[in-house]
Order: sequence, then structure tokens, then C-alpha cells
Amino acid sequence: MSISENKVVTLDFAVTNIDGEILDSTEDKQPLEYLHGTGYLVLGLEAVLEGKAADEEFDVTLTPDQAYGDRDDNLVQSVPGELFDGMEVAEGDTFVAETDDGHRPVTIVEVAEEYVKVDGNHPLAGMTLTFKGVVRAIREATEEEVAHGHVHGEHDHEHSADGGCCGHNH
Repeated sequence: MSISENKVVTLDFAVTNIDGEILDSTEDKQPLEYLHGTGYLVLGLEAVLEGKAADEEFDVTLTPDQAYGDRDDNLVQSVPGELFDGMEVAEGDTFVAETDDGHRPVTIVEVAEEYVKVDGNHPLAGMTLTFKGVVRAIREATEEEVAHGHVHGEHDHEHSADGGCCGHNH
């Protein structure tokens, strides 16, 4: 079986920056399991994995446009500190903000008395990244996984009345 749309893929990987610094890895963790073709991975990596079989290795360097995009200075904004009244916030904290473009993860980059500066760029935006790893397993996705657009683990879960599952809204 090879990797194609709606296959559940299990990977072990490491991602490094241009200096070889490991930014993320599955070493000493569970392998990554995802539903291929749903945009869960960056497009460049998903394209490289297309057609690979179990036990095949991959080693690809992706430019920002193939990975997390270029940094956009317009996504760094100062917002009134009063929006955070009653909350303890610190540099490096992340949260999901409601924007005109929908939900966007943001990182707090500065906290001042009158304002909080937030950055809506992905932390790896603007970086050339190398992904190295191996495909551990490939299987057919269940109908439910395809319908929900993500992998369901080996745990039981219940659907909420709004159609949410496992903390995700569909």
C-alpha cells in the first residue's frame, strides 16, 4: 500500500532549521499519525510523501513557500491591554484569537502596561526546513475518519450535540 488521499499514515520524523538545530521530532515520543490529503502537513512534505510505502525514508528540504510561508509583518500587532484584563499573560504564551479570517493561533511577543503585542505568524514561518524520517505504517481510513477529516485514535470518544469530536469542531 502506498500513501495517497484518505490513507492514515504513521511517521517518525525530525525537522531541523538551516543550521541543523532540531525544532521538532518524534524521538522519545509517539510517532505522528495523520490523514493524508487533508492539509494536516505542510504542502511540500505531503507532496514528497505521496506514493511512498511503509518503511520508506524521506529527507527533504523545503523553502518557506513549501512549508509555513513567509513571515508577514502585518500579523504582528499591538492590541489594547484591556482585552486581557483579568488574565495573566506573558511573552511566549500562545492562544487562539478570533480574527476576520477565522481562528488564528497567536503568540504573545511583548506585554506592556497599555498594550500586548501579538504575532499571528506560525513560529516556523520564513524558515527553510529539513524533514527527515521514515514511514512506519499506512492503512485505509475509516469512513468516520474521512468524514471528520482527521485520525481517530484507539480511544473511545463521544460526539457532542454540535457535531464536535475529541475537542474538534467539524
